[in-house]
Amino acid sequence: MRKILFVLFILLTNNLNAEENIMILKLKDGNVEIKLFPDVAPKHVERIQFLADNGSYDNVVFHRVIDGFMAQTGDVKFGNSSTKEFDLTRAGMGGSDLPDLKAEFNNLPHTKGTLSMARSSSPDSANSQFFICFEDAPHLDRQYTVFGKVVKGMEFVMNITRGDGPNGSVSNPDKILSFKSK
Repeated sequence: MRKILFVLFILLTNNLNAEENIMILKLKDGNVEIKLFPDVAPKHVERIQFLADNGSYDNVVFHRVIDGFMAQTGDVKFGNSSTKEFDLTRAGMGGSDLPDLKAEFNNLPHTKGTLSMARSSSPDSANSQFFICFEDAPHLDRQYTVFGKVVKGMEFVMNITRGDGPNGSVSNPDKILSFKSK
């Protein structure tokens, strides 16, 4: 009997941990389920969960979207369409009030559906912005911190409004409706 209870305890504990690492990104066309990777990017996962669960990403626009490449969002300072600081011309230049993160580059590849932290030219400058890959992008491998992967709802990510021109700036951007832990 003890053995059965122990096995049940282990199974339930593993399931709870699995749920802790699932996020729901609500977009205009539907919900996107994202699996986080705290084993390879613990500080980045912690930051994303903290900002998401505090509502910081709600109403933040996808300010840079390049067809065949990626959709970038997460500027909680200038990219939140529901705040007085919202400025589409500055979206992509801001972040949270929290300190920048040290790089946690890992061996996970940038494949379709990968979530990775955006940063400046400094490897240790990631803060709140991230991107979702539309297609494989091996040239980014081990240069940006991969922290998650779309496991359900990639079709909704593929519907995000694309930007104009080579830099991908979007004149009428889609936004994150909400982003929360499952």
